[in-house]
Amino acid sequence: MITKSEIDKLAEEYETIDFIKDDPISIPKRFSEKKDIEIAGFIASLVAYGRREVFLKKLDNLFEIAQNEPLNFILNFEPKVLGDFNYRFGKPDDFSQIFLIMRHLYSKNSSLEELFKYGYEKPVQSNMFIPITDYFYSRAKDNNAMGFKFMIPDARKGSAMKRMCMYLRWMVRKGPVDFGVWEFMKPSELLIPLDTHVARLSREMGLLNRNANDFKSVLEITENLRKFDPEDPIKYDFAMFGYGVNNKFS
Repeated sequence: MITKSEIDKLAEEYETIDFIKDDPISIPKRFSEKKDIEIAGFIASLVAYGRREVFLKKLDNLFEIAQNEPLNFILNFEPKVLGDFNYRFGKPDDFSQIFLIMRHLYSKNSSLEELFKYGYEKPVQSNMFIPITDYFYSRAKDNNAMGFKFMIPDARKGSAMKRMCMYLRWMVRKGPVDFGVWEFMKPSELLIPLDTHVARLSREMGLLNRNANDFKSVLEITENLRKFDPEDPIKYDFAMFGYGVNNKFS
């Protein structure tokens, strides 16, 4: 297993403002108002898959449509404004459904923060993401398409919930990269954003024995990271990135 000194060094090296420019967190970094930040961050997290340079360009296009006013865009959203905007699995109707559900949430004087707080306080099967994805699925079309299901995975099916874990890191942790604008949970309670890349690196680093890349693997990796830093285990998300860069051809 990688040593504490090795992983701490990587985390420190890569948790810098230089990390931001090529990361999806660069999108919410454009904004200063809390609701703009949380909405922009959520939208950016939905699209954060595939090649970074491609999805960042798509996000630029989407925020041009939104006139760089995330809260106003959601409060006044109408599907026609999207035109034919799409990204890989996500078609215009998939984005429209998500944004209409967000419009309903914010028009009720609520917010994504309150929705995630509800999931945190009333988890189902010890999983805070189940109430959150239930909220979206209960308000979506019965026959919602693959793009909707990909961007908002059903937490009841054991998904690793990579992008929601990443989004929570942005909102809860405070540092040179993350915002720390949500205070209903502690950084010690965050979970590692897990995709196939991080899963492979975790196995190489001795942090994961499980074969599947699912929510149980998220819990296993996070528990091992807590051994290095119980108060802030997800700072090692940056170390994972750094390890991948330094061992690109291993």
